[in-house]
Amino acid sequence: MYTETLINQTRHELVACLTTWRMPETSRISLLTMSENLTFLAEDAEAGRRIIIRVHRPDYHCQEEIESELAWIDDLHTTARINTPAPVMTTTGSPVLSISAGGQSLYVVAFERVVGSEPDIDEGLPQWFERLGAVNATLHEHSRRWQPPEGFVRKRWDLESMISPRGLWGDWRNAPGMTATEAATIHDAIVYLKSEIALYGTAPERFGLVHADLRLTNLLVSRDSMTIIDFDDCGFCWYAYDFAAAISFHETDPSVPQLRDAWIKGYRSVAEFSAADEAMLDTFVMLRRILLCAWLATHQESKEGKMLSEGFSRDTAGMARRYVEQRRGQSREGQQGVVQSLCGHEHDKQAKGDQTGIDRQVRDQTVNDKVRMA
Repeated sequence: MYTETLINQTRHELVACLTTWRMPETSRISLLTMSENLTFLAEDAEAGRRIIIRVHRPDYHCQEEIESELAWIDDLHTTARINTPAPVMTTTGSPVLSISAGGQSLYVVAFERVVGSEPDIDEGLPQWFERLGAVNATLHEHSRRWQPPEGFVRKRWDLESMISPRGLWGDWRNAPGMTATEAATIHDAIVYLKSEIALYGTAPERFGLVHADLRLTNLLVSRDSMTIIDFDDCGFCWYAYDFAAAISFHETDPSVPQLRDAWIKGYRSVAEFSAADEAMLDTFVMLRRILLCAWLATHQESKEGKMLSEGFSRDTAGMARRYVEQRRGQSREGQQGVVQSLCGHEHDKQAKGDQTGIDRQVRDQTVNDKVRMA
């Protein structure tokens, strides 16, 4: 997908865009990351100004979707005071530009650069996850009350778009190294997963506009501050799914139960997170992990694709096996006691309110009036 030739052509085209961001043509442009999108750093050494340039992956988002993402970010800045980089307006009057590279049109957006680095996976991470839980709750509360502008368009992240053969990120069965046995094990988990999610439903208090990708690489921490970045995958999904996204690629780490507790604690300091929501976290972690299999299948040129593909499907099947064993061992009406977490470590959770139970009386309401699939 992203060849060296395409990257060089893209960098050349970006030089011609510099003045539209009020940057001199002498600014240095360097590649930062190659993942879903290409991300570049533009530096004006004389003025000391730096901006981050995101070049969108072709054939993924339309211009209206990108403009909708930026509209949400703008309102979050204004009304929710979320710490996230502001989009850079261009001299054209629009923050979205289009360039041509490799015979295809690519959308481009720039953001102000912020200071910070990805948090380490160490004893300090739970403190950041408590902070992240509070940030997620703030985002969700904003989503519940915000009226998007006319023409607002973002993708809907549901079972069809996530783990069907026609998923937005591809077919999870094509993950690197996926065996027939592993696929069968994961399919068994999907049967239970679909049942749990159908019972949980998509009522407005549970399903709405979310970031959907607040994993560690999209957190920038510095001393006691946290900045969230990259709303590129924001869309309509289950609010509780944001925790699953937060532990992406680290689902089997022994620290997950502690991170989970910290995230819930932070969330509840801002907004309600019911026992029924909490009971769904393992299901959303399983869903996210299967979705990441699809992502790795279609993004093997990315850093994650090169580093994580080996053994990923095997470990996903192991998670799926434990997930199925949990469901078979629990009564459908909910059960108090010790629950074996997906990472294979015991984790005590005392059922609260409606116990671990999923509210079976909630009808499967939708938010289709706010969503148009691109």
